[in-house]
Amino acid sequence: MPGPEVLLYGLPLAFLAGFIDAVAGGGGTITLPTLFFMGLSPAQAVATNKLLAIFGSGSATVQYWRKGHVDRDLVVRLIPLALAGSALGAYLVHFIDPDAFRTLVGIVILGVGALVLVNKRFGMEDRFPGLTTRVLALTLPGAFVIGLYDGFLGPGTGTFLMFLFALVGFNLVRSSGNARTINFATNLGAFLFFLVGGQMVWWIGLPMGVANALGAALGARMAMLRGSGFVKGMYALIVLLVAARLFLVH
Repeated sequence: MPGPEVLLYGLPLAFLAGFIDAVAGGGGTITLPTLFFMGLSPAQAVATNKLLAIFGSGSATVQYWRKGHVDRDLVVRLIPLALAGSALGAYLVHFIDPDAFRTLVGIVILGVGALVLVNKRFGMEDRFPGLTTRVLALTLPGAFVIGLYDGFLGPGTGTFLMFLFALVGFNLVRSSGNARTINFATNLGAFLFFLVGGQMVWWIGLPMGVANALGAALGARMAMLRGSGFVKGMYALIVLLVAARLFLVH
């Protein structure tokens, strides 16, 4: 078991991860390797990562929610499907080797990132038409599939959610607010699941969770202040970071 000195680098990295995650998702690509580097076992690292993730995603959700950057009518319809998908994904991981899908998902997320960047207007303006048949036809199954991926593999879940919301007309700031809200719900569900297993290292997860929440609050405020152009630049960075993790880490 590591000593308290690991928090000297764990806290600033958790803060940075919270900031990045609140803007464009992908904070877990920083916190999970950090927990492994601290010397935690895989089970401890995954469980503790969910503990601190609920702090960060919860903090970002509050910021976006208070400023009206969450479409509540749509999100409340998607959360149950994302939770159901996440539970199914966690179940399937016992029967299918996740490594077989890492390269495929890495290619997909690079394609998604390229599409966002090549289309200069994508996600820059808010053109959400409301709860139309087309919007529901895309977001309801989309939330379930992305939730399943979150439970099964995980990296880039928030990034995929942002793309889904931008696809139906939200600008990237509102896409981020919606994505963080759903992420908070799935993180909370996973936290309760891992809580039963007793693998969480509380003395690491709680202070890193607070640091993650502070970073997330700053990141959400920065995204709302600077707008979709800032979010788009961060989105490109996160796409590369998530793809690198999927390709290189097994």
